[in-house]
Amino acid sequence: MMADHAQLIANMTPSDFGRVAVLYGGKSAEREVSLNSGAEVLRALQAAGVDAFGIDVGDDLLDVLQRERIDRAFIALHGRGGEDGSMQGLLECLGIPYTGSGVLASALAMDKLRTKQVWASLGIATPRHAVLASESDCFSAAEELGFPLIVKPAHEGSSIGMAKVMGLQALVEAWKDASTYDSNVLVEQWIDGPEYTVAILRDQPLPAIALGTSHAFYDYDAKYLASDTQYRVPCGLAPEREQALAELCLRACKALGIAGWARVDVMQDANGEFWLLEVNTSPGMTDHSLVPMAARAAGLDFQQLVLSILAASVAARG
Repeated sequence: MMADHAQLIANMTPSDFGRVAVLYGGKSAEREVSLNSGAEVLRALQAAGVDAFGIDVGDDLLDVLQRERIDRAFIALHGRGGEDGSMQGLLECLGIPYTGSGVLASALAMDKLRTKQVWASLGIATPRHAVLASESDCFSAAEELGFPLIVKPAHEGSSIGMAKVMGLQALVEAWKDASTYDSNVLVEQWIDGPEYTVAILRDQPLPAIALGTSHAFYDYDAKYLASDTQYRVPCGLAPEREQALAELCLRACKALGIAGWARVDVMQDANGEFWLLEVNTSPGMTDHSLVPMAARAAGLDFQQLVLSILAASVAARG
């Protein structure tokens, strides 16, 4: 499988990519993570001999994109304005090829509620949920779903604004807090069991990673700051179960129209059943990030991973 990616890279020279703009930073709540991701991607591309430069995305982005000669863009933005279809739409209008999914898939995957609705319509398992817009919605959700529950803004990533709650008052407070990030707040049934993440690279799954944390869940601190977060590769599943997980994640991505690369987050319950949480269409590329970790387990170093992601933009959009 990974030989395909290595061959794809081997068949290309740095000049085949042209002049590459790495888009990072931006104004979302995930700006700091994106700055780190972009710096790592830019360093890898330049080390590989690619003519790459960075753009910290700001209000002058359109002027910069029109002023610079850009043959393609590597999107290392996370969250709103970079992962939600808006950046993809701008690049489409300017005729600049880019990495990752297109407008529709990016917008769908960024919207946790619509993602769940698509999956549910296809019979793909995802935790039961409700939408919170008022305190009365919190009462109804508590009665319908029971506790514990997980509250999350519908359009944020990196676990920003998320909280696990065990009772009604905590649910109301968590809804109020999440509402400061997003007017659309989602509450989900808590799945008690191990969490896995599966990276997808050009329609091929990378080895699954099992996540372990001393926190209530895999939150922002566990993802980017904590030193005791556990990552297990191999993930510990029996081969047939890991294959089932990979196939489920591929199906989940296909349902949304995901292209190029992505990372799928999944829970497993006490009965061994998998439950899909979300898909990240522009995953982190920092020293704590999961996609580079999965790539290493598959035999691809960071530079090969970055080049493979960029090469997919050549194959997809010319």
